[in-house]
Amino acid sequence: MSLQSERAHKIADVLIEALPYIRRFRGKTMVIKYGGNAMVDDALKHGFARDVVLMKLVGVNPVIVHGGGPQIGSLLGRLGKDSVFVQGMRVTDSETMDVVEMVLGGLVNKEIVNLINRHGGSAVGLTGKDGDLIRARQLVLRRDAPELAEPEIIDLGHVGEVQSIDVGVVNMLVQGDFIPVIAPIGVGDDGRSYNINADLVAGKLAEVLQAEKLLLLTNTPGLLDPQGELIAELDVGRVEELIRQGVITGGMLPKVRCAVEAVQGGVRSAHIIDGRVEHAVMLDLFTDEGVGTLIRRR
Repeated sequence: MSLQSERAHKIADVLIEALPYIRRFRGKTMVIKYGGNAMVDDALKHGFARDVVLMKLVGVNPVIVHGGGPQIGSLLGRLGKDSVFVQGMRVTDSETMDVVEMVLGGLVNKEIVNLINRHGGSAVGLTGKDGDLIRARQLVLRRDAPELAEPEIIDLGHVGEVQSIDVGVVNMLVQGDFIPVIAPIGVGDDGRSYNINADLVAGKLAEVLQAEKLLLLTNTPGLLDPQGELIAELDVGRVEELIRQGVITGGMLPKVRCAVEAVQGGVRSAHIIDGRVEHAVMLDLFTDEGVGTLIRRR
C-alpha cells in the first residue's frame, strides 16, 4: 500500500469513527469553558477555533464561556496595579473591575470571536450584561479561624456569584446559527458589574440550557488518582469520598464541584479535559478515546 493510500485509509477510519458521535450529538448544545494554555498558545488557539467551527458545521451547537485571569494580571501590572488574591480569588475594587471589563469583555472576547470567524464560523461576543444574561450578587467570603469568635467576612469587592441566568439571547444566537462567546461578567440588582469565575458560569449556563455536555478545558490531563494515573470516568456519588481522601484538592476542587452540580442539574455529562492537547475538544466529542475525566450520573 502506498503512503498516499495509507493516509487516505487513516482519514477514512477517523471519519467512520466520528460518524455515530456526529449523528448522536447533532442538534445538541455543548457548553465549553475555554481557558488555560489553550487560550495563550497560538497553535492551540487556532486549533480550538477550527474545532468549534467544525462542531457547528456538523450540527452541534457550541456555547463558549472564557476566562482571562493571566491577561487581566498582565494589564494590571502594566498599569502599575498589584493583583491581590484571597483564597485564589482576585480582590476587585472599582478600578480593577474596569480593567476586568476591558480585558474580558473587550480584548479577550473579541480575539476569540475574531479567530472563530477567521476560520469560517459566525461568532458573536457577549458579556453577562448583554440581554440581561447573567444576574449576579456579591460573593460573600467567610474565613474561620480558632482565634476568631465568629467568622470573618472578607470583602472582595466586585467578585460575584451567579444569581440567575436568562438564556434568551443565547438561544436566539444559537437558532440563528451563531456561536455565542461569553465573558463571565454579571450585573447586580444595584447595577454594579461583577467578575465571576468562568467555571461556575459555564456550569450554571449548561444547567439552564440543559446542555448535552459541559466541557472544562484545564492545564492538566484531568482528575488524577493518588498514583498520578488519570481517572477516566467518575460517578458523582464518588466525588465526596475522593474529596475526603484528599484526591480532589486545590484548583481542581471548584472545577469538580461545578461539574457535579451541572450533572445533578440535568446536564448529561461533564468532562474535565486537557486543553494542552491539540484538538482536545474534537478528540473528546468524536472519538472512542477521550482526553480527560468524564463525570456523570449512573
